[in-house]
Amino acid sequence: MNKNVENNINKNIDNKTGSKSLAYDLFNSLRIDILSGKIPSDTKITEKSVCERYNVSRTPVREAFKQLEADGLIDNIPNRGAYINALTVRDISDLFDLRCTFEVQAVEWAIERMSDDEIDKLRETIEFMEFYTIKNDAEKVMQFNSIFHNTIYDGTKNRMLCQALSTYEIYLKYSTPPRIIFEDYLNTILNEHKAIFDAFENHNVHAGKKAMEYHMNQSKLRRMSRYF
Repeated sequence: MNKNVENNINKNIDNKTGSKSLAYDLFNSLRIDILSGKIPSDTKITEKSVCERYNVSRTPVREAFKQLEADGLIDNIPNRGAYINALTVRDISDLFDLRCTFEVQAVEWAIERMSDDEIDKLRETIEFMEFYTIKNDAEKVMQFNSIFHNTIYDGTKNRMLCQALSTYEIYLKYSTPPRIIFEDYLNTILNEHKAIFDAFENHNVHAGKKAMEYHMNQSKLRRMSRYF
């Protein structure tokens, strides 16, 4: 193959890959800003305003808009334009319920499919959660909380379930009010995760599903209480 032709092909591939990456990064930024309320619901959003706000060209904006519309976060109204469609309190409540259903299923598959090394990783995560609970470091506890759940997701060996749960986690993380760290909060979180881990260690699917369902329902109560 002619070297110039090859270089042009590689350059086109790189440009397309870079464009897709930029569009995805922009989509993520817009999604977080919509979910967190930085861009309020019912706000009209234009390609020009996004280009100026995020310092990007129109091409990644169009791609990001397509994904946001597919996710239901913007509505394209004929002859009026695109408008932000942020989550309602009911949407958030429903997301918690959906996440609970998927998390419980994830526990069943992960207990059946995880290797000993993966269970060791869960054990290590619990140990870190316990260490930082004693240190009263809420930020670190929440960090290992996420690692704990993501280890379970990976342990299901189910790509579609992992993708769904990761999406729910992002939506709930940015669309709900900040956590209230009440007295004994970190110990409460730790004990709920210990109950889940005990089921993994004992290969007890029933106990694991029950412990995860309880943890998810309590998480919903803790976060949704901020709305009332």
